[in-house]
Amino acid sequence: MAKKKTKLKTTAFDSAEYLDSNEAISAYVEEALATEDPAFIAKALGTVARARGMGQIAKKAGLSRESLYKALSAEGNPEFGTVIRVMHALGLKLSASAR
Repeated sequence: MAKKKTKLKTTAFDSAEYLDSNEAISAYVEEALATEDPAFIAKALGTVARARGMGQIAKKAGLSRESLYKALSAEGNPEFGTVIRVMHALGLKLSASAR
């Protein structure tokens, strides 16, 4: 008798589901900044904004929800001012240290 193959069901991984504390968000953004990849950093900020509520973050940052989604997508290229406003809205601050 042939064995019946079982189909596995999978779901897409969404890191926003795991960003449920200030510590997790801070560590996530720190790791994104460490990559020095502007597109990845913007996308990471978008993920955090989704975790916190995109509409709420957009309002705090003084942006429309749609423009925030676009700016913080993988294809987005937000202005530096936008990044700072979003970080402020998320309760994060940008800092620098010597290598």
